[in-house]
Amino acid sequence: MARTSVLARAEKVEPDPSHQCALAATAQMEPEHVQVLVRTSDGGELALPRELVRILLTSAGELARGHAVTVLASEVQLSPAEAAELLGLSRPFVARLLDAGDIPSMNLPGSSHRVVRLADVLVFQQQRERRREGRRQIADALGDDMSPC
Repeated sequence: MARTSVLARAEKVEPDPSHQCALAATAQMEPEHVQVLVRTSDGGELALPRELVRILLTSAGELARGHAVTVLASEVQLSPAEAAELLGLSRPFVARLLDAGDIPSMNLPGSSHRVVRLADVLVFQQQRERRREGRRQIADALGDDMSPC
């Protein structure tokens, strides 16, 4: 049985330029100082939990910067091809990262097919960004040392 793409089923929200000002103002709010109330169809009100308020404010910031937001649970399992798509890398390269253990993966029961947790892909991406930033800082420092002034 073919598996449907997790990314295809994910909720993706595109920014609406006409809401940019409201999104930017919302993104500046501190989650601990915000209470979001939802009015139900019967007229009742429900206060959203702090975790959901944090998600809303973080999403508002991304939308204000013109980025689309995709909502996925961290525990979602991705195929290597989906992980590659999220990372902007080729599937064969991601397969090598999985083989090397750079990104944890597990085989599906009774199969040679692997899956990767979204949380592990995000950790790898953060580490990769930190290494890239560190290399940039070293290059900048070396460039300053080599200046003729």
